[in-house]
Amino acid sequence: MDPNALPDVVSQDFSLMALFLRSDPIVKAVMVILVVASVWSWAVAIDKWFGVMGVRSRARRVEQALQSGHSLEEFDRASDRGGDAMARVLAAGARELREGRRGGGDDAHAVSERARAQMEVAVNRETLRLESGLSTLAIIASSAPFIGLFGTVIGIMNAFRDIAARGETNLAVVAPGIAEALFATGLGLGAAIPALIFYNKFAGDVTQFSDRMANFAHEVAIRLSRRSDRRDI
Repeated sequence: MDPNALPDVVSQDFSLMALFLRSDPIVKAVMVILVVASVWSWAVAIDKWFGVMGVRSRARRVEQALQSGHSLEEFDRASDRGGDAMARVLAAGARELREGRRGGGDDAHAVSERARAQMEVAVNRETLRLESGLSTLAIIASSAPFIGLFGTVIGIMNAFRDIAARGETNLAVVAPGIAEALFATGLGLGAAIPALIFYNKFAGDVTQFSDRMANFAHEVAIRLSRRSDRRDI
């Protein structure tokens, strides 16, 4: 190794901005894509955090309101409020119950079964609404490492090209290209790891809340079946 190579390496700027500015245009594009993907995943995660926490809090109030004796018809008014997922589920059953009573031709059991079916449909609809954005996290988590690897390959190719052009293999020639390649790898992992953690966390939260809505809908359906003959729901 050339003894003069080490001072040349030390004199070079290896800050993140310098690595970005000095990198190949393709590697620059890869880095920009990964930074945008990382920011996007954090934005989705923050949105899902407040969204899931909000529906949980409002669902608790709906459950308490129903347990305290509020009639199902009162939840029709709550169904228009944007974040009340549980209220919309109950309102779906309440509307079907009201429409069945207006028709007057069906027996109480048939009406309660239709109300149960409507609430199941509402549970599925609310689950899909809560799952919005999770596909974005999944795509970033699965693709970011490969995008970073692509930038790494280009960086390594550039390093070997510089070696061939200069005809020497000292650190001053090799280090910049290797550093750019590793920087792309780091950005890929930096975008993928948080996105994967966020996806697993919120996918579990959505599944748990969906089960909670389904169980509560079954509880309301039992109440409908038990009290439909008395016509006091």
